[in-house]
Amino acid sequence: MLFKELREQTYEANMELNRRGLVLYTFGNASSYDPDQGIIAIKPSGMSYANLSPAAMVIVDLNNKIIAGDYRPSSDTKTHLHLYKSYPQLGGIVHTHSTYATAWSQARRPIPCTGTTQADYIYGDVPCTDPPSPEQVERDYELETGVQIVKTIGTRNPKEVPMILVGGHAPFTWGKDAAQAVYHAVILEELAKMAFLTHSIQTTPQRLEQHILHKHYQRKHGPNAYYGQT
Repeated sequence: MLFKELREQTYEANMELNRRGLVLYTFGNASSYDPDQGIIAIKPSGMSYANLSPAAMVIVDLNNKIIAGDYRPSSDTKTHLHLYKSYPQLGGIVHTHSTYATAWSQARRPIPCTGTTQADYIYGDVPCTDPPSPEQVERDYELETGVQIVKTIGTRNPKEVPMILVGGHAPFTWGKDAAQAVYHAVILEELAKMAFLTHSIQTTPQRLEQHILHKHYQRKHGPNAYYGQT
């Protein structure tokens, strides 16, 4: 993939986060991965969305070496890189501080699956990591944030868990490309809002029955999926 194409995809993903109201000022970032070249494009650190352009996207290799770009990459780049190296099937990653998902992150609580809307997008709860330890923060905070995410996902397929909350921090989402990672960020914020309202109505809501969870997830993502158009 040409740098130009990778940068354009990444720019559009970042701007869609802004259009969807999931980021403010300089919050958040989106990246795209080109496995053939072993590079990613990512939003520059601390740059306002009003000042972004495709050319502003920074290209780095998997060792965080800048390959092309006039700016420093996002301070979260090492988190993105650890996820790409751990899950090479991913093509895009998004990090936001969207209101409801971040509130669950700050509460350090997974989002329980209490309804079919959530079951359509993730097989069960939206997990929440433990915050990095003092030693992890001192060693390499951003890298260790990625370590915590991978540890929390464990042996699960990241396609079944396309979203996660980092305890005390905020959410990350991913997908086959940056556009799908943004899509999952939008969905996660809506799920977090629904869960907040559900728990406001019923403080201990019943979890969705396993057979219904399984049906809803499989009809959309399973080997014999029939939701949507082929």
